[in-house]
Amino acid sequence: MTDSTALPDDAKPHLPRGVRLRHDETRGEWTLLAPERILKLDAVAVEVLKRCTGIATITAIVDDLATTFAADRARIDTDVRAMLAGLQDKRMLDL
Repeated sequence: MTDSTALPDDAKPHLPRGVRLRHDETRGEWTLLAPERILKLDAVAVEVLKRCTGIATITAIVDDLATTFAADRARIDTDVRAMLAGLQDKRMLDL
């Protein structure tokens, strides 16, 4: 299991080949699709994953979320790193 505190600040998270962020219009929900796997996402996960384009660093993503939602940056940093580490462990995110 990846230690979320070990994720480098300058890592640029992105979805690997074969993994897609999709909105299901019929059900009105977001999913993360991978070969033989599907994850239903909550609104927070969607906001994080929309920013995981391979361009923005983890620091930039956290800063953007903190500004956009006027939330505590330290809390967002902890939550985002934990989520990214979990998805990396499942091979649904590359850093």
